[in-house]
Amino acid sequence: MGSLDLIQSIEDDPLLDTQHLPHHSLHAHFRPRFHPLPTVIIANLLLLIHIVFVILAFLTGVLCSYPNPIEDKCPGNYTNPLKVQTVIILGKVILWILHFLLERYIQYHHSKVRNRGYNKIYRSTRHLKSLPLMIHSTGSTALLLLLCLQHSFPEPSALYLDLILATLAVELVCSLTCLLVYTVKIRKFNKTKPQPDVLEEEKIYAYPSSITSETGFRTLSSLEEIVEKQGDIIVYLKRHNALLSQRLLTFTSSDLSSQPSGI
Repeated sequence: MGSLDLIQSIEDDPLLDTQHLPHHSLHAHFRPRFHPLPTVIIANLLLLIHIVFVILAFLTGVLCSYPNPIEDKCPGNYTNPLKVQTVIILGKVILWILHFLLERYIQYHHSKVRNRGYNKIYRSTRHLKSLPLMIHSTGSTALLLLLCLQHSFPEPSALYLDLILATLAVELVCSLTCLLVYTVKIRKFNKTKPQPDVLEEEKIYAYPSSITSETGFRTLSSLEEIVEKQGDIIVYLKRHNALLSQRLLTFTSSDLSSQPSGI
């Protein structure tokens, strides 16, 4: 008797008497769109600027300082009134500022990706995002130490130039390695266009395989990592449910208004 009353109440409900929404339309409207990370182009551009800077620093040091280390000026006075080492240090400061802006730019876009539910790519590039800036900060500290030593012991002037160029070369190799690894990861992420991590794990549950889900507890995961993953998933689901509720309300109201009203 209770089931008959339930069926009767459903049939009498005017909101449920409307035409069912098409499945393909709902799927196209509510499926989360993939937004690629736009950080690869900026990272590659800054990497190119870094390579050009180091090449120019080596050419300037070899052509201008090595013929006469005491004079430390280019034959054509290209750097006049600044010395060659001063120009190199100023270029290094500008490069550090550019890397600082790149780090802020990358952090901003990765935070947006994390809010969209892509926590795996956020965690896998956590250290890569800030490592180039740390490398440049370490190189700047080494250059500052060399300048202090040169100010106190100015005798081996050619040696200081060698150390400055060697520092720039090591810095370039380390930064190049980090940015290349980061670029490969992000390009692979943009190419595969995955769905948010929660939806990807739903596929794993729907089609079981040897791959284990990262949402649950695993023996190899630390407690801090598990809590962080669960927290990221909860935040994403709350944001996603609120967005779906808003879209569903808008989509349903527009569909109801487009239907002819009965007399």
